[in-house]
Amino acid sequence: MKMKKLSSPFMASLLVIVLALPACSGRSKNRETLFQISTIGALTAGLYDGAITLDELSKHGDIGIGTFEGLDGEMLMLDGMFYQIKADGKAHQIKGQVKSPYSVLTFFDADLKETLPSGMNYAGLKTYLDGKLPTANIFYAFKIKGRFGYMKTRSVPAQRKPYPPLVEVTSHQPVFEFTDVRGTLVGFRYPAYAGGLNVPGYHLHFLTDAADAGGHVIELAVTQAEAEVDYTPELMLMLPGQGSDFYRLDLSTDRSADIQKVQK
Repeated sequence: MKMKKLSSPFMASLLVIVLALPACSGRSKNRETLFQISTIGALTAGLYDGAITLDELSKHGDIGIGTFEGLDGEMLMLDGMFYQIKADGKAHQIKGQVKSPYSVLTFFDADLKETLPSGMNYAGLKTYLDGKLPTANIFYAFKIKGRFGYMKTRSVPAQRKPYPPLVEVTSHQPVFEFTDVRGTLVGFRYPAYAGGLNVPGYHLHFLTDAADAGGHVIELAVTQAEAEVDYTPELMLMLPGQGSDFYRLDLSTDRSADIQKVQK
């Protein structure tokens, strides 16, 4: 595997949103729930203050993605362990009292397993998975593990106040390329109607099998991989509490164009 760098204390309030009837399986209800901290709109606007510790987050899932206080790198949680992928593209296991301003987690139970066709790129992967899902109108969690002929990722450098908006940060983001790499993609698919809360469509992060590098996925090419999908019909949203900058943000602005730009 080769990697090449191309470029560059608040109380929180809980909002529980039940978006579908509980699944018919015998699994406990909280395993069918996405737990989300803050909103993508708030993060895009530049709210990078931590809202919850990793110790607290770990009570709400065993896989997930997000970022860290001050936008200090990309987060990937896999098998109950948190990894911080810093602006140099390297991953480090992390835990404890480190805080996150924005993240999404769930307890993963596979409802669907698919062997992916070789050679597909990121756009092809999303189209393929969309064709296998029972509906576009609930939430899904993904674990995609295998070998990739190509993987392109990014991370973000830590920011200081006054925080710039996310689209400004990512315009100078460090970008990395991997060739012939083994690893795991973790992430989620949100329905289009939830665009004000999170990225509509797919949002995936990558970690190598060696757990030493990764980032936010920009492009890929599948060599041999299997996708596992968890149907997740409920969302629990935790908002930063009174006294935080969240209460003073203007979130009425349509930031969908910025969100799409940030993802790419």
